[in-house]
Amino acid sequence: MTNISQPTLPKALRDRVDECGFFPELVEDSVSMAVGGETIVDFLVQHEATVGAEGIIRHLTVLVLTPGRLIVSHTDEETDAHGRDSAVTTSESVPLRLLGVITVSRAVTHPEHYGGSDSAVTETWLTLTWDAVRRLQIVPAHCGDPSCTADHGFEGEAAGEDITIRMSPAADGPENVQRLVEFASTLQRLAHGQGPR
Repeated sequence: MTNISQPTLPKALRDRVDECGFFPELVEDSVSMAVGGETIVDFLVQHEATVGAEGIIRHLTVLVLTPGRLIVSHTDEETDAHGRDSAVTTSESVPLRLLGVITVSRAVTHPEHYGGSDSAVTETWLTLTWDAVRRLQIVPAHCGDPSCTADHGFEGEAAGEDITIRMSPAADGPENVQRLVEFASTLQRLAHGQGPR
């Protein structure tokens, strides 16, 4: 059931979600519910499909930047125990003050000719980290001696929550890769106190 009392999202965001054709009413309602009445500074939408044992599984990620928060909304396609289609949608609200490193990485062909026609950006990644949730991975500790049978206890590594959005012109279109770069730039400025452009 759609909650018609939710605020309306900007047309550009709704158009991008509609374009993906992946449960648009559900996605828009989930994002709208998370945004509430806040102003949307910028947004990014990524629709991807992965091939699994059950066939093609679709996933949609919507990142929405407000003056004080980053909203991360995920919607996943699933099949229930009776073989019926279902979806799970999750929205996380991350205060900008909790954002850590914001990284943009690009893979470029023929970097010696960057800016020319024979050089191209083939992939772009946006990686975000924050301290809202920490993962702790614990594994048995080992020493360097392969014949050692002593109990060395355990060792662990704590890592902050993160997300990586990867796009390429071939898979997502050059305009969406450009949106990724623009969103990342706005997010870096806003999260680190410089405000939107």
